Amino acid sequence: MAKVVLVIDMVRGFLESGHPLYCGDRSRRIIGPIKTLLHDQLQKGAQILYLCDQHEQDDPEFAMFPPHCVKDTDETEIIAELADYPGKIIPKTRYSAFTNSSLENELENLNPESIIVCGVCTDICVLHTVTEAVNRLNYAVEIPVDCVASFNDEAHRFALEHMEKVLGATLFYAGRGELPEPRFSISGEILRGDTTDIYFARSVEILKKESLNPVATMEVFGGRDGILCGMNEAKALLEKVLPPEKSEVWALSEGQPFRRKEVVLRISAPFQSYGMYETVYLGMLSHCSGWATAARQCVDAAQGIPVISFGARHVHPAVAGIMDYAAITGGCAGCSSISGAKLAGIEPSGTIPHALILIAGSTVKATELFDKYMPDGVPRIALVDTFKDEPEDSIEAGRALQGRLEGVRLDTPGERGGVTSDLVKETRARLDQAGFDNVKIVVSGGVNPERIRSFISSGAPVDYFGVGSYITASPPIDFTADIHQIDGKPVAKRGRIPGLTANPRLKRVL
Repeated sequence: MAKVVLVIDMVRGFLESGHPLYCGDRSRRIIGPIKTLLHDQLQKGAQILYLCDQHEQDDPEFAMFPPHCVKDTDETEIIAELADYPGKIIPKTRYSAFTNSSLENELENLNPESIIVCGVCTDICVLHTVTEAVNRLNYAVEIPVDCVASFNDEAHRFALEHMEKVLGATLFYAGRGELPEPRFSISGEILRGDTTDIYFARSVEILKKESLNPVATMEVFGGRDGILCGMNEAKALLEKVLPPEKSEVWALSEGQPFRRKEVVLRISAPFQSYGMYETVYLGMLSHCSGWATAARQCVDAAQGIPVISFGARHVHPAVAGIMDYAAITGGCAGCSSISGAKLAGIEPSGTIPHALILIAGSTVKATELFDKYMPDGVPRIALVDTFKDEPEDSIEAGRALQGRLEGVRLDTPGERGGVTSDLVKETRARLDQAGFDNVKIVVSGGVNPERIRSFISSGAPVDYFGVGSYITASPPIDFTADIHQIDGKPVAKRGRIPGLTANPRLKRVL
């Protein structure tokens, strides 16, 4: 059974400015992620159903809202950006796409394993459709967070939380597409046990000398809520060390949210095979989940505006790639380190450093050199805070590249007040006046969820956020490992309950 994607009200009346119920610029930001979602799901055999508002002239809804999406007008048409993705159009007249429509029959015929719901508005038609899909029809529902939007930020956030925590919908991020499972290389240093706590190594040594090697079941849980990361690397380690016989590994998937004390990993195998590596797999999960959780906080705050991880300079180079991979697992759209991008299966993201500008002598000269020598696929994004006023530098860079400039990055230092909402607005306005309305604005420098929310609430037209130290400085999530069963017999230390801990979300991975 393939999935069905319900695309709610992605029509001209809601997505194009000038119409009475235009949902605003935030609605435009979800178009790209929806295209990625549809492309990925079509590749997997999913069916697409477009649910489109179509009202009669005297529709009762017009007592609440201005007349909109009247039947046989261009407002009811699917936006041009989605026209190439094949699907069936189903007219709708009410908030729930099931009311007075053929949707219920369509889904009954398709019998999907789950439905994915995207579109506008999160707190109105999306919420009402999901509510009925879950409460009345018992469908499993998935919501791509970066593929839904509303003109009301507070209502958007409430609806997402309600759909997840009350209706049981699964939230995920679709904009970057599905990440490939990376191939983690487990070093000889790790396999030898050089990175483990000595008492684990000594314990295994004692057990070997006593010929004690029972099948022990170890369960791992976190000390606070978070986004799981490090599981793929932990699995790569366990694949190396566990014997194929008498071994089972059950786990949550990379990128899944988890709750405090929820079991995320269960290992059942002869203890000597993995007992020395408790420090290792706990460390993998702890640090990576901390980074991924901080990244998700930034992504949630950004409400669909892409977030790029710029934090490689804040961690030891040996773990820079792992950190960036964790940030992408948490929802970041890209990262700056080459090794992190390689793990995530994407191209690294970057602009121009101050060093090149200082050596070249001007922003314009550095931008011209960058354009001259970088391959065509590398975005032309100028850093515009080194010598001159940011809007002035932006316009000069745009003129120098004669239409090839794709963006400008504002990274104004704290000594000059940092990047402010007013600075972003002025830069946007001056770029537009100079004819560079297609040039995007990237904001970096001390960016965190609070500042992201501030930019958004003030209406600053930011196109990308670059986040560094907020992700890298996030505290690791404290993971704990406990034996709960030995040779099938329930056991536990004081304070823990003997026997396996129920968690139906675990899936066998080895």
